[in-house]
Amino acid sequence: MRSAKQVVQAFSSGLRAFSSKGEKYAARAGEHIPAFDNSSRGPKGVMEVPSRLLMGPGPANAHPRVLAAMSLPLLGHMHPPFLKIMDEIQEGLRYTFQTKSKYTLMASGTGHAGMEMCIANLVEPGDKVVVGTAGIWGDRVAEMTRRFRGDVVEVRAPLGEALTYDALKAAITAHKPKLLFLCQGESSTGTHQSLAGLGELCRKNGTLLLVDTVCSLGGVPLFADDWGIDAIYSGSQKCLSGPPGAAPVMLGERALEKLLARKSPPATYNLDLNLVGDYWGWFGKRSYHHTGPVSTFYAMREAMAIVAEEGLDAMWKRHLDMHHQLWAGLKSLGLKPFVEKDEFRLATVNTIKVPQGVDWAALTKFAMDKYQVEIAGGLGPTVGKVFRVGIMGYNAKPQNIELVVAAFREGLKAQGKL
Repeated sequence: MRSAKQVVQAFSSGLRAFSSKGEKYAARAGEHIPAFDNSSRGPKGVMEVPSRLLMGPGPANAHPRVLAAMSLPLLGHMHPPFLKIMDEIQEGLRYTFQTKSKYTLMASGTGHAGMEMCIANLVEPGDKVVVGTAGIWGDRVAEMTRRFRGDVVEVRAPLGEALTYDALKAAITAHKPKLLFLCQGESSTGTHQSLAGLGELCRKNGTLLLVDTVCSLGGVPLFADDWGIDAIYSGSQKCLSGPPGAAPVMLGERALEKLLARKSPPATYNLDLNLVGDYWGWFGKRSYHHTGPVSTFYAMREAMAIVAEEGLDAMWKRHLDMHHQLWAGLKSLGLKPFVEKDEFRLATVNTIKVPQGVDWAALTKFAMDKYQVEIAGGLGPTVGKVFRVGIMGYNAKPQNIELVVAAFREGLKAQGKL
């Protein structure tokens, strides 16, 4: 019988022999294993993130309950308990969109994923598409539609205004498009697009109505069914108080018919709603398409529950009340809205004219350095012309508005402008 020392020696000898054959790792025969390059080995230590109040155009701060949900144990993306969470998200979206449609889901990606999902699935090569443009998001949809070989007709609003019903009616009547795109809340300019009468107009002309609600869903009124909206996409990280990474999407019956009647498959696999919809149970079964972002969907299930608990009526009123509080404070400082007409002004992303002689970048830096508050500059056509203040979701509180106004007051004083 061998001694303990002999057993250890034999084991060590075996390890050396195993290693000498190049079998320490799961490399394949003939693969060379060089010395490791550790020059970029990192990161090191525990991550630290500063605490900031995100009062720009998004992301907004997530609700603590939403953040806590992301720390829950992972489930498999096809496990029944996770599929139940997906079902609950869909039900929450029906409430938030105010629709009875079965066809709701969260796209695995940010608002851009929702945008591309809708364009890729609802536009076929050669389709005429009228794109209503009041800022950067109309520009991006027009570009995206061209990449999917749609025939784009752009209808532009003057900077700082929304499109009128008459302008849209003229374009639809003249072009008989397959699709009309509008952005309800244009975060680059701070405009709020009225959707009154457009669903009916589109139906009379055989046109689908697609609406971007990335910075408006949950913050301003939206009634998908009553207003005749055929497709909607949004974002998770704004009025819904979630993290970036999920895009609410809704198709009505007419949009689904368009999808199912396509002459060719959508020119995307990752965002093909025939496949992604099947993962979400749209067609009576569940099939694997991709690994859903499990922790993000936990967060959005919780975000949907928070919306339902507060109620849309209270949620919409809270956002409007904070919008009024913000402008009362800003106007007391002599600041003026970029969107001059009340009927065009968005409550959730507010654009403020940069006064003559004010260094907008210095003021936003001052707000961050002194108060840890994000106030943004312009985007696209408004760069250098506006400040942007978001009032969205968990952040839409009186104390946060007071802090933003204080940051403006002190920032203007620092530049000798008050």
